[in-house]
Amino acid sequence: MIELAGIIILGIFSQWIAWKVRVPSILPLIISGLLVGPLSTLFTDTGEKLLNPIYDPGTGKGLFPGEYLFSFVSLAIGIILFEGGLTLKRSEIKGVGPAILKLVTMGSAITFLGGGFATHYIMELNWPVSFMFSGLVVVTGPTVIAPILRNLPLTRNVATVLKWESILIDPIGALLAVLVFEFIISSGGVSFTSMAMITFLRVILVGMALGAISGWALFQFIRRNWIPSYLLNVFTLAFVLGVFVMSNVVAQESGLLSVVVMGTVMGNLDIPRFREILLFKESLSVLLISILFILLSAQIDLEELLLVFSNWRSFVLFGFLVFVLRPLGVIICTKGSDLKTAEKLFISWVGPRGIVAAGIASLFGATLTRMGIEDAEYITPMVFMVVMGTVLLIALTVRPVAKGLGVCLVASRGILIVGANQAARLLAKYLKDNQRHVVLVDSNEGSIRQARSQGLEAIPANIYSDDLAEQIDLADMGFLLAMTSSVELNQFAVTRYEKEFGENGAFRLISAEELKKLPEERPRDGLLSYTDDFLNLNEVVRDFPFIHEKAFSQQSDLVAVMAGMGVAYQQIPVFVKDSQGEVLPIPFDLEHFQFAPGVFYLVYLGKKLED
Repeated sequence: MIELAGIIILGIFSQWIAWKVRVPSILPLIISGLLVGPLSTLFTDTGEKLLNPIYDPGTGKGLFPGEYLFSFVSLAIGIILFEGGLTLKRSEIKGVGPAILKLVTMGSAITFLGGGFATHYIMELNWPVSFMFSGLVVVTGPTVIAPILRNLPLTRNVATVLKWESILIDPIGALLAVLVFEFIISSGGVSFTSMAMITFLRVILVGMALGAISGWALFQFIRRNWIPSYLLNVFTLAFVLGVFVMSNVVAQESGLLSVVVMGTVMGNLDIPRFREILLFKESLSVLLISILFILLSAQIDLEELLLVFSNWRSFVLFGFLVFVLRPLGVIICTKGSDLKTAEKLFISWVGPRGIVAAGIASLFGATLTRMGIEDAEYITPMVFMVVMGTVLLIALTVRPVAKGLGVCLVASRGILIVGANQAARLLAKYLKDNQRHVVLVDSNEGSIRQARSQGLEAIPANIYSDDLAEQIDLADMGFLLAMTSSVELNQFAVTRYEKEFGENGAFRLISAEELKKLPEERPRDGLLSYTDDFLNLNEVVRDFPFIHEKAFSQQSDLVAVMAGMGVAYQQIPVFVKDSQGEVLPIPFDLEHFQFAPGVFYLVYLGKKLED
């Protein structure tokens, strides 16, 4: 009981420490696991670990009997990857899709082959173990990439490539490790070559087909309301576990691919109550990651750590993987893509390994060591060295490297609109047509569906929670427009999210009470005309859902025309567009606002002005 409770408490505490010092959570988690595992043998009276993940019948200590630890690890990794798949959106990969595909295919081959040869010649290990290791370090971990993307405002292409690669490449690394494992325990030769090809094709076909079918099936269950609200999250969890196990039964180690495909299919469908599922899976993933890394780190023996960390060849191999092989693979795979040179260099630098590498290394390393395979004792500690080393390197350098290469967002030009009602959708469509990145946020799923059906980017979220601050897609937001029917919600949105998403301006619709005040007394964070509230806006939109532009060369003419607009005339000013085509909210003191020389435009909705 103490050990079980201690793992959870220590795991969540490590997550909190990671949040506090702004490092990937995997680093304090591994350190915590090592402290209660192999390192604890240095200060306990009996020389035993404080935490024994595997049950020892001789001493009666430990948590998981036999292979149950690795069964738990496999299931947990499946859930984590499913949650990652839910966040993959097709709309993100425009322009970088081919680069992502090459990274997870050609890039995997480069790392696998290059890593295998390097391990053999640098570490002087036998060929099978060398390629087992290289197969495991092919992956880049989403458990490390996700916190980086949340805390660092990277350019959209870089963030998209890193996120997609980290999730899609995990099943490939697992498959490569399985093929090498099967080679080691079989006789090898021609018979294995044909078996490996059959195994590879079976895993791909089963994983893709079962994942896609299962994702569509669960979507139908949810859409048709066949699952009550109180069972939605746990039913989804059970469904994912069932798909994972079934897939592995049909084709060994195809479960990881199945759940990633299943999550990706569901993430790109218009699923009712999708946010509930995603939030539940995110919370569950945090708990599972906390438990897994502590268990897997504690499972390592001190002798295994010394085997690697006392050998200078290990550090040479680490340097080759990180500073030679990763950049080489990225440069080859991104050639001809839309990525800039600085973006390619940054992606080359960011290649941390995560939970899949650590989990499968622990399973196969322990199995091969028990079988007496030569050099197998190196597998687990070497993989953990790469995991810890890459995570530590990224944690210490990712921010200065990103800023030095210029891949951080400097000018946040994106526009976040709180509310997805008809008027908000109309303005979002206009802004999108004027080359602005616009995202609508609303808790009403019906409004979100309507927005998406019009080709707009929309997120179902409750702004009273911290959901928005965790959204990677909102990294480039610089303007905030609060346009809901609730005065209190609009005021809260501006106050709460002004720093995160409104650094260039946070605006809201003014209330009916504020309309009664004198013009000079109205709030300066008002939106649109400063003379119309939510009811006025939507009354005009209901009858005339159109946006027009009128050109001006004299600012006095613009002010005069705006003075004759309003709900009574079924026209409401919404933006001004300068001579450079930049669309901006109407300033409070328009008479004193200095426009750049040239023609500028009044953007208004409603009935078209007569020429």
